[in-house]
Amino acid sequence: MLKQDFGISNVKIHLHKRIPIGAGLGGGSADGAFMLKALNETFDLKISNAQLERYALQLGADCPFFIENTPKYVTGIGEKMMGVDLELSNYEIKVIFPELHISTAEAYGGITPKIPKANLLDLIKQPIENWKGKVMNDFEVAAFTKYPQLQKIKNQLYTDGAIYASMSGSGSVLYGIFGE
Repeated sequence: MLKQDFGISNVKIHLHKRIPIGAGLGGGSADGAFMLKALNETFDLKISNAQLERYALQLGADCPFFIENTPKYVTGIGEKMMGVDLELSNYEIKVIFPELHISTAEAYGGITPKIPKANLLDLIKQPIENWKGKVMNDFEVAAFTKYPQLQKIKNQLYTDGAIYASMSGSGSVLYGIFGE
């Protein structure tokens, strides 16, 4: 896209992946977004973040989020983003990858969209200690049914003292947020 629009020269890239595929951590989306940012910087294209987000959306729905890479409430197909004041630096976050790949197609095929009982923006403004049972990941229902070990991991995170635990994105990584 950038070569077509800006006439940049070819580049050789080596990507050393450290985020597992099918983990629900946005690794591929982040790779695409950060490559756009790197090319913008390398070739001094002076593309604004807003324009980079439009390019990123052509790569995938999750990609625009990673241009600014800050907490956001995202709607639409990834193009509508609103900054969220969420500070987690005083918390420990434990991430568990169960060595299980859940494809995006499998994850989306297992959910039934529904209108939530509570507004997510209102919920995440509350203290994290209030999130349990309220801030929900709709992908968990189907994933936990098909892969019961995921529910066991989430339960173990709570047993270990997490104040909130969830599956990340479309899965399969689970994470727990632990207090100070």
